[in-house]
Amino acid sequence: MGNPLRILHVVVNMNRGGAETLIMNLYRNMDRSKIQFDFLTSKEGVFDNEILKLGGQIHRIPYISDVGHFAYKKHLDGFFRENATYKVVHAHMDKMSGLVLQSAKKAGIPKRISHSHSTHSEGSLPARLYKWYAGTLIISNATHFFACSNKAAQWLFNKKKTDILKNGIDYEKFSFSLDIRKQIRRELNIDNNTFVLGHVGRFSRPKNHIFLIDIFADYVKQKENSILILVGDGPLCRGILEKVKDLNLERKVKFIGIRGDIDRILQAFDVFVFPSLYEGLPVSLIEAQAAGLPCLISDQISKEVDLGINLIQFLPITNSSVWTSHLLKLISNNTNRSMQPEIFSKQGYSINETAKELKNIYISMSG
Repeated sequence: MGNPLRILHVVVNMNRGGAETLIMNLYRNMDRSKIQFDFLTSKEGVFDNEILKLGGQIHRIPYISDVGHFAYKKHLDGFFRENATYKVVHAHMDKMSGLVLQSAKKAGIPKRISHSHSTHSEGSLPARLYKWYAGTLIISNATHFFACSNKAAQWLFNKKKTDILKNGIDYEKFSFSLDIRKQIRRELNIDNNTFVLGHVGRFSRPKNHIFLIDIFADYVKQKENSILILVGDGPLCRGILEKVKDLNLERKVKFIGIRGDIDRILQAFDVFVFPSLYEGLPVSLIEAQAAGLPCLISDQISKEVDLGINLIQFLPITNSSVWTSHLLKLISNNTNRSMQPEIFSKQGYSINETAKELKNIYISMSG
């Protein structure tokens, strides 16, 4: 039997972000006798050891913010020149993928995928202007366009024909378990009668943590026996910690850092609160629905995230009191969270099906 086709995925690092989690879900469920993943990164990541165990290779070049535009381009050009045997490059860096794919094209790599995971660029004005420039290189240098939602496709590729690759999950892992709920609550010192609001996401501007704390501060005045659990880490974490202290909410807000067991953590929540300023299509919201959690989410998020099982409520991020009043209507400690798994398959959110679909796309590209 021949060697597997090696696909080069390009990311900044393999930490627990939405896109990276999706890539790892795909990798674990991929037929690795046919397809193997390698990675071009700029920084170490938490998934690196697992990648090596699964048979992937990790290449590293310095990132643009450390070495500047010209040195970064030189590293990219040099890397692709030396590794021109790759048939398929799959870039996950939103607008920054333009630079990567330009170097890949120059080196003669035949299939070049740009994958949109967002609907907005982060960073200061100069950073966003630079990303805009990098983004202008995508259309002429990519051969294929992927996105997690129509909104994400529109943002990065405008009218270009795009394959929507859904952010599939291993939904059975997330199905509700009363035993795991009790176990996690014991671990986190939360009694059974406490109402738990939960959020999973990086501490960065798009996730809108400040607004989330405002909602909770308002809610807890009316429902004393409640807490907020924040899962994740990121550059704005310290500022959010300060805000929580200023509001005297230290005993009510738990920062539990980055977790590798989100499927278990979700069991402890009673509601998932997600007031993002913008998103592509958040894997965390698919996971929350798989756990049968009611989700109060920002109306800025693509409607495609709603699986139609009466768990998602879209709310405006201009008014925290609307969120509070919706929270107050939720039944405390609702543990009737059974889920029909076929919903996920039917709507294309089964990771097995996404992995199979992607395998077929890759194989057709190598022919």
